[in-house]
Amino acid sequence: MQAEKGPAPKAIQSVLVLANAEKPTVGPLLAELEPWLRARVRVVEVHDDVRTFREERARLLEAGRPPAAPDLVVVLGGDGAILGAVHAFADRPVPTLGINLGQVGFLAATPATAWREALAACLAGEALEEPRLRLEAEWMSDGKVQRAVALNEVTLQRSSQSSMIQASLWAGEHWVTNYRADGVIVATPSGSTAYSLSAGGPILETSLEAIVVVPICPQGLSNRPLVLPVGLELTLSVRTSSGHPTLAIDGQDFHRLAEGDTVTLRRHPLPVPLLWMRGMDPYRRLRERLGWRGSLDPAEGPTRPGRP
Repeated sequence: MQAEKGPAPKAIQSVLVLANAEKPTVGPLLAELEPWLRARVRVVEVHDDVRTFREERARLLEAGRPPAAPDLVVVLGGDGAILGAVHAFADRPVPTLGINLGQVGFLAATPATAWREALAACLAGEALEEPRLRLEAEWMSDGKVQRAVALNEVTLQRSSQSSMIQASLWAGEHWVTNYRADGVIVATPSGSTAYSLSAGGPILETSLEAIVVVPICPQGLSNRPLVLPVGLELTLSVRTSSGHPTLAIDGQDFHRLAEGDTVTLRRHPLPVPLLWMRGMDPYRRLRERLGWRGSLDPAEGPTRPGRP
């Protein structure tokens, strides 16, 4: 859902392949893809468990021994695997190509049948680089400042043992509203086709400098999704909660909050460079993933209208 960008810059000397081995189609694809890459790239590293790789890299970073970053990350899996790979390199985003072996694939948009063409374009410097906006969340926990980075969304949600939470939203110095709901989602354009969409939020074109705030099952039916400029600093404050609400980062990392806690959200200065093949229809993913037809007549095709 993005107009063509410029080519990915530097030559590819090292490639990291992260695969979701739980998917039955990953093994056969990896058996072809790995030797293909090794014949063309000087350094190829393969890991078949994205979560384990991310945890190991985090331990090295905490120990002050940051491992060398590859020139390219190739992810075999779905959007969950892409998010795991992006989180692994949260400190230093790496150009990432997602080969879709999942059910949806808004982030991992390259079809598995086109992996050779996509990788060849990356190695030749002909792939398109699309910078994806990220959000940084900041809050206090045990007297310490905590931070997390999200590619899709940051969600303040009620605990499984509580009813609705009450939360207030501020945009800069301006109070926006109070929510009484199951939670509140703050999503990037990338995340607008994920949890936010399921909760009734709009789809944002991925190049938009905007974020969307979506209440989850609000008690006040007049509380609707808001699209706001990304330059605003947002603040979510937990006013009341019968349990411990949770701050969820991309549905992968979960942090316990308490009544009175405040979360500040702002644009992260470093976007994630996702790679695509030239000529890919940016709206095809929406039509296929969401089942758009636009007409009840199966014979009606995508004929471009004439111009005046």
